[in-house]
Amino acid sequence: MRSEAGVHSKGKDTTSICRVMVVDDSAIARGIVTRALSEEPDIRVVASVPNGLMALKALGNQEIDVAVLDIEMPELDGLSALPRMLEIDPQLKIIMVSAASQNDADISLKTMAMGAADYVEKPKAGLGGAGAFYAELVRKVRQHGSAEKRKQAMPRMGRQARTSPQNAAPVTAPITSRNKIFPKPDVIAIGSSTGGPQALAEVLKALDPSLTQPILITQHMPATFTGLLAQHMTRYSGRLAAEAQEGERIEPGRIYIAPGGKHLVVERAVAGGIIIRLDDGPAENSCKPAVDPMLRSLARIVGDRLLTIILTGMGSDGLKGCEAVVHAGGHVLAQDRETSVVWGMPGAVAQAGLCSEILPLQQIGPAIMRIAGGEGK
Repeated sequence: MRSEAGVHSKGKDTTSICRVMVVDDSAIARGIVTRALSEEPDIRVVASVPNGLMALKALGNQEIDVAVLDIEMPELDGLSALPRMLEIDPQLKIIMVSAASQNDADISLKTMAMGAADYVEKPKAGLGGAGAFYAELVRKVRQHGSAEKRKQAMPRMGRQARTSPQNAAPVTAPITSRNKIFPKPDVIAIGSSTGGPQALAEVLKALDPSLTQPILITQHMPATFTGLLAQHMTRYSGRLAAEAQEGERIEPGRIYIAPGGKHLVVERAVAGGIIIRLDDGPAENSCKPAVDPMLRSLARIVGDRLLTIILTGMGSDGLKGCEAVVHAGGHVLAQDRETSVVWGMPGAVAQAGLCSEILPLQQIGPAIMRIAGGEGK
């Protein structure tokens, strides 16, 4: 048994334990999720409550690292509770749980723009026996509530004592400047995962309407979400964004988003230009769509006229693809650690020395305009 003093009965220091609150109006769902998380030795469910009001009360009474938050609940639903929970604890990591209906998926994207850290899609057949759902939830809870993440915050002196990620101690990553001047890109490619919808919105809204290069995006998301992501990116960017379609030719100024469940790759058209192929092959880096297949195919076709940006995300997807981009002479930028929700994907690329620049999120859009305008580095 675990003691209330924060130490296992076996004497293990629980500074490595991730403290979780499960918020769902279904007692059955709460019980199943709680049991699944509690089986992990580094995760402790410290609160299980049926609505947002109870979640707010729990946050005021105990230390919680990650909240698993359902959307539809009585009294105070997830959408309404989210900003109030973050007001109490700005560094709380909130993972939204969605049933993946059109309406819930749209709400999930909105909550991520409001500060939610991630989402997990509920299995359509119910929670019983949904092994993939539990595996994904455990992985994301562990990632967002890891001891390494918590070390970035100051010791708590009341709920408002945490620092924000922007104020965490900076970590220097190696930067290799491969060239001082790059040719003006013909295509822009962006890879992202955890925290990606917010980061994509920030980058795309900073792009001037004069930018003519097509933009290809792979964001780790299941089907239903990617179509909604495209709608949101159209509103943020002021240019047409849509899920990529098999066989369509890429056109100037358009944004193409890899659809959930398919890899977005490209090939040269017989009559000239570049066309999109949707690859239904196996997942790469446990992801489908994955960034690596997109970048490998673009590097083969576009060569040194490819500008690649790797944004916040869990894991190392994009690393192998960026190696192909660099080998072809292309240009790679990465988001810095301080502004990333998770510095996994951009960190892997940065630490491999593949980037010409590692930039805060707010500087990436202007950098794209500078480079795409032919000014080089």
